[in-house]
Amino acid sequence: MNQSADVMAARAKLAERFGAVRTGGKGTVRRTKLAKHANQGADDKQLQSQLKRLGVNNIPGIEEVNMFMETGEVLHFAAPKVQASVAANTYVVSGHGETKKLEELLPGIINQLGPDNLMNLKRIAEGFAAAQGDKKDEEDIPDIGENFEEVSKQ
Repeated sequence: MNQSADVMAARAKLAERFGAVRTGGKGTVRRTKLAKHANQGADDKQLQSQLKRLGVNNIPGIEEVNMFMETGEVLHFAAPKVQASVAANTYVVSGHGETKKLEELLPGIINQLGPDNLMNLKRIAEGFAAAQGDKKDEEDIPDIGENFEEVSKQ
């Protein structure tokens, strides 16, 4: 059985292409297509069914949600979907969350800060005061010996 080099090359190419599609060893049936994994849609449906069982209701009109971490950072949700079940003591916040530093959100969230964030606020204020002190030294007006009124009259 002498076979040409072209036939041998074609067989090698086919073996390379279809070598990894067997589910078992040699002599077993080839797999016709790859198995697809379950998508996130099924998880979301299961989550919604469990939340419905708890009796959560949508809370409209919430513009933002801020969760303060012990590290001084804030988990910030802009325009989240908020659901709550007071009886089950369950609150659901869903949406795009970003981890931000407390300084980035500061003017707007001072009324949301509690006593546990007082140390972070003090640290920020000390840093701001130190920065203002450095700027004050830089903003000193140098003494110039000329009289500007005489120069402007010429």
